[in-house]
Amino acid sequence: MNNDIDKILYSSADIQAEVKRLGQQLAADYQGKNPLVICILKGAILFMADIVRNMDIPLEMDFMDISSYGAGTISTGEVRILKDLDSSVKDRDVLIVEDIVDTGRTLKALSDLLKQREANSIKICTLLDKPERRVEGVDVDYVGFQIPDEFVVGYGMDYAGHYRNLPYVGILKREVYENN
Repeated sequence: MNNDIDKILYSSADIQAEVKRLGQQLAADYQGKNPLVICILKGAILFMADIVRNMDIPLEMDFMDISSYGAGTISTGEVRILKDLDSSVKDRDVLIVEDIVDTGRTLKALSDLLKQREANSIKICTLLDKPERRVEGVDVDYVGFQIPDEFVVGYGMDYAGHYRNLPYVGILKREVYENN
């Protein structure tokens, strides 16, 4: 797997330092609120696990699988819910944890849905923000790193189901996904 990486953007140590900073900021911002922290599967699972371990406040967790990518590298524009929440968001302070925000389509659709379900507040926390690709106006409240328009994998993010278990975030070599 490591041979398929063109360049490491963020090491495991870089990520853990940023996760600690974000977790402490989130804990302060959500003090006394018992937020519902929603992990967007599958890419954000490692990030969310590390974030909540750095939030020393009461919170609840739930999981949602929502996608606009399928197995490709470019958003299809069609947002689909593959697994919905088990919890109600009505009157809850919701924190959406995402691995990467690029076009904003998925998070715009999800935010609109949670508003319809009467969430008290909705905030977004992402490890990576790729503003160059944004096509939907989405406010990202907490950002770990801003990245260039490159296809990244590792720390939960994949290409065709692979590379999620890399402990760092790296740029995938173009020949890996252009030849498939």
